[in-house]
Amino acid sequence: MGSENGRNVTIAMIARLAGVSVPTVSRVINGRSDVAPQTRERVEELLTRHGYRPRSAARRTQSALIDLVFNDLDSPWAVEIIRGVEDVAQASGAGTVVSAIHRRTSSAKQWLDNMRTRSTEGVIFVTSMVEPPLQAELRRLRLPVVIVDPAGVAPQEAPTIGATNWAGSLRANQYLLGLGHRRIGFIAGPPQLMCSRARMDGYRAALDAAGLAVDDRLVRPGNFYHESGYTAGMHLLGLSEPPTAIFASSDQMALGVYEAVRKRGLRVPDDVSVVGFDDLPEVRWCSPPLTTIRQPLAEMGMLAARTVLRLARGETIESPRIELATDLVVRDSAAAPRNR
Repeated sequence: MGSENGRNVTIAMIARLAGVSVPTVSRVINGRSDVAPQTRERVEELLTRHGYRPRSAARRTQSALIDLVFNDLDSPWAVEIIRGVEDVAQASGAGTVVSAIHRRTSSAKQWLDNMRTRSTEGVIFVTSMVEPPLQAELRRLRLPVVIVDPAGVAPQEAPTIGATNWAGSLRANQYLLGLGHRRIGFIAGPPQLMCSRARMDGYRAALDAAGLAVDDRLVRPGNFYHESGYTAGMHLLGLSEPPTAIFASSDQMALGVYEAVRKRGLRVPDDVSVVGFDDLPEVRWCSPPLTTIRQPLAEMGMLAARTVLRLARGETIESPRIELATDLVVRDSAAAPRNR
């Protein structure tokens, strides 16, 4: 299996032989105390038998790591999740490795190759579709996985962390309905994301409860970024019967709507009310400050980090699906509609 000097023997090989995870073998090599005595003895015996030798002294003293993987890193909400993961990791004496795989197979393969060289405790994926080949390799390495806002159906064994997207969307649209709005535009997020579909369903449920039919002309696609909010806003405001309010299913898209409102020579909320979703730090400083649904992004990152560290220690997770509460944050971007 290995060479005479042990250099071809890997931690992953030892983990497979011992029937434990890669992080467990790393903890034994690094002399950490959080390993059961019988497990430590079995791993040490295999390390000795196969002549395993770390690549360097620095490798032996490397701290534990959490791999945090995004599809993209060009969004302020990614920073909030990173902040939450970092807070927990630092308190636990672990480091964080942040990667973006850009939805490309080559990027995922490069990340996986790099990850094998690290003492990774576990992996947190954010808004990612974990493809079957990647799932299989992570299972082979016995690495715990947690998914934040999964795209599609998550692997059965992977806990997921999310927010009450449906309830948040319902609350936002109930608020606009309560102000007297009856023509409410909706800008959706990426359709492959479960959180996007939940926000769409919340919008439909609010209208249905108010006895209103969904007007498909008032529903526009988006991708959570400014440009799509601007494009959708320009379209909605150019209709012969434009909406009196627009609910954008992300704050960035809501700020894109702000720009469309200015381009049309209108004002928020005098001519059109706008509500977002996320409560990013920047939206309290825009003009007017944005009414939005607060999604606890940093807390989601913290919970994901705690969960992956618990799994790495061999603990049992009580609930495989956790949703944190969302809240309506009322500021100045929504008001009762003017008579037209």
